[in-house]
Amino acid sequence: MMKAAHRMESIPFSGIRKVFEEVNRRTAAGEDIIHLEIGRPDFDTPAHIKEAAKKALDEGKVHYSSNYGFPELREAIAQKLGKDNGLSYDSATEIIVTVGTNEAVFMAMMAFLNPGDEVLIPDPCWLHYFYCAQMAGAVPISVPVREENQFNPQIDEFRSRITPNTKMMVINTPNNPTGAVYSLEALEELAQFARETELFVLSDEIYEKMVYEGTRHFSIGGFPGMRERTITVNGFSKIYAMTGWRLGYAAADHELIKAMIRIHQYTTVCATSFAQWGAIGALEGPQSEAAMMVKEFDRRRKLVFTALQEMPGIEVVEPRGAFYIFPNIKALGKSAEELSSYLLDEAKIAVVPGTVLGEFGTDYIRISYANSYENLEKAMERMRTALMKLTG
Repeated sequence: MMKAAHRMESIPFSGIRKVFEEVNRRTAAGEDIIHLEIGRPDFDTPAHIKEAAKKALDEGKVHYSSNYGFPELREAIAQKLGKDNGLSYDSATEIIVTVGTNEAVFMAMMAFLNPGDEVLIPDPCWLHYFYCAQMAGAVPISVPVREENQFNPQIDEFRSRITPNTKMMVINTPNNPTGAVYSLEALEELAQFARETELFVLSDEIYEKMVYEGTRHFSIGGFPGMRERTITVNGFSKIYAMTGWRLGYAAADHELIKAMIRIHQYTTVCATSFAQWGAIGALEGPQSEAAMMVKEFDRRRKLVFTALQEMPGIEVVEPRGAFYIFPNIKALGKSAEELSSYLLDEAKIAVVPGTVLGEFGTDYIRISYANSYENLEKAMERMRTALMKLTG
């Protein structure tokens, strides 16, 4: 019998997707389950974006683009990065359009990590960083971000884990799963650390537009001395509700892009042609629907945070970004897996156990509030009732 490659022995099926598949199975069997487990906006893609893609189809724009992506889209991305992030990149040589932001992460890991290299990853986290690093033969190193610090990274935690083998540091702000938005001070310290230790920085900014309460997002690639060592990745899935379109991008100095483009050439070749024209419509068209989504996510955030504060056995930090909240459930006396299963069976709500989000997610569950306000009201009431039964 054929066996999988040795590298696959440490690569599990996604824990988040495992929950998602189980919930879909139960829903198909007739159970009324409220989805709080998946990081997918529940809004439709704005009409003008779909129209741009339809127009491209009608005009026969259905063939390969450049490996880098269509020049028009790369130029629109360059303009966006300059305007929103203070980042200056040449659209011809320093931007690659990718098949989702996940491909951009994978490309960065494969292009710059050798077997045995170490990658510092704030934990809890989206574990794709871990497994993309492992597929490159590298060693992911968990760096705890703690509840008492509002899940902001502390520089001493990074310094204590540096070794001669450390090659890269991952930053994800606004953050999945904690909802934290890294402060300017934290990012300045991380930038200084990266310069001192000559690390590559992979900055995943997919949730950048989803910030609340006047919180501001900062791009570390724009800090002094960071351009030549930072790979900024972003995409269209979250803010434009384009998850199924599979479109992201990577922006970096041309010397870094020269390595990454070869990974892209020999895997996906290019992102879907007509979807790229939809992305141009997203960047160049009206932003009112995106702003409406953020406003509605903020309303939902407040609902869920307030409800969790009043539940027995729950401690919770107010999230300032993305569309996740990460309550501490340790006082309930159940593991994250046990509580997630209990809530699925008893309350018919699906959440993600923190154990599938890193070594330091053990005492937490992740709740996505990317669902309707009405469903979230129902879910919070179901959860409160289930926890009251649990705590007596």
